[in-house]
Amino acid sequence: MAERGTGRYVGSAFITLNREMRERLWQRVQEAPGSPPKGMKRPATQWVKPGLIGRVKHLRGEEDPRHASLQDFREEE
Repeated sequence: MAERGTGRYVGSAFITLNREMRERLWQRVQEAPGSPPKGMKRPATQWVKPGLIGRVKHLRGEEDPRHASLQDFREEE
């Protein structure tokens, strides 16, 4: 996940979507592969070009999204 506007990497999230939404997300990932942010080395990660906005649930009071889970997503307008 990246910060909206700056593109700064802020962390990852578990995918907690129903089957239909997971399939939609996977299709989007395959259609728009991206490159990792500068300095990011995570070989098993599949990066996606900017354009998705996710609704993420995480622990309150944390600067970075700890124990984050993706609840929903949409295309950026």
